[in-house]
Amino acid sequence: MRIVRVANFVTERSGGLRTALRELGAGYQRAGHEAVLVVPGERDGDEDTAQGRVVTLAAPRVPAMGGYRALVDRGRVARVLRGLAPDRIEVSDRTTLRWIGSWARRRGVRSMMVSHENLDGLLRLFGPLRGTARQVADRLNARTAAAHDVVACTTGWAAAEFERIGATNLARVPLGVDLDGFGPDRCDPAVRRRWAASGDVLLVHCGRLSAEKKPARSLAALAALRADGVPAVLVVAGGGPMRSALQEEAAARGLPVRFTGFVRDRDELGALLATADVVLAPGPVETFGLAALEALASGTPVVVSAEGALPEVIGDAGRAAGPSPAAYASAIRHLLATPERRILARARAELFPWQTAVDGFLAAHAVHNAATNGNWLRSMM
Repeated sequence: MRIVRVANFVTERSGGLRTALRELGAGYQRAGHEAVLVVPGERDGDEDTAQGRVVTLAAPRVPAMGGYRALVDRGRVARVLRGLAPDRIEVSDRTTLRWIGSWARRRGVRSMMVSHENLDGLLRLFGPLRGTARQVADRLNARTAAAHDVVACTTGWAAAEFERIGATNLARVPLGVDLDGFGPDRCDPAVRRRWAASGDVLLVHCGRLSAEKKPARSLAALAALRADGVPAVLVVAGGGPMRSALQEEAAARGLPVRFTGFVRDRDELGALLATADVVLAPGPVETFGLAALEALASGTPVVVSAEGALPEVIGDAGRAAGPSPAAYASAIRHLLATPERRILARARAELFPWQTAVDGFLAAHAVHNAATNGNWLRSMM
């Protein structure tokens, strides 16, 4: 089966989405399918990789999006898809690429939209008409569900906005984590000496520095801890449009915050996550949260926003906090006082191997009764 995947807003530094695309594609290939990924880029390209064939189409940058590009030439994308002759289509952008579902249906090709974002939440955060965000989201989500054979949701929280409108073609399929690449054995005293003084609590914020991720909450949590006499330091691993503003804020408040930029090297990131005492993931509209799961796989507990899907993912391996600095500080202190925190973190991550995710996505692609498939897949969460 040839599975053609199309995604927007993917760059060399796009974190969770890029990881998910890579791991799913590699899994499809191992299962004997032909995986093809179509993404935007600075220039055209076509190469064979471990995740299958990757076709890059030259596409413009999206203003004020920190370097992201988007496939906006529908005619060209349609021509490429016709040439690839897919058996299945998997779409990873429910705004600018929703049209592909209708295109596929006219040609008798089964399509699946992967809901990597919560539209209701994003509209409430950034929409010009926040009071009507739910109504707008409901209309757009209804169109998404109608245009595709399956809508794959990685958590119950992600599925809720579709269930609210009565969509029945849902498959709930959790993503996974590289349990070999991330592990407690990667804890490195040299990493701790690099970032923290003896006796300091080492906090790590790992993620893109953009408004929807709420990275300023991590700085506020650090300030609250230090005001309570906790000798904490914060390492911010990630890049994005808010980096300069966050650096200025940390300097103005005299906070010990170190900014690494985007950490490309997997071993370096794994060592940082395994060495941290607590990882912070404050984004309120995350539909899954791969960075948080990578921290758990590293044996490090996570404090997450109570507003999104992450409490569902981390279970008892972390703490969910309200938006206030005091709430985050309290959650961090609770985890620091939990002796078994690292054992709980790793055990939770081991429930999410990538192979389980691959099997779930392939089942969602293959079955004809998407609603039944969704019920079966729910048992995995």
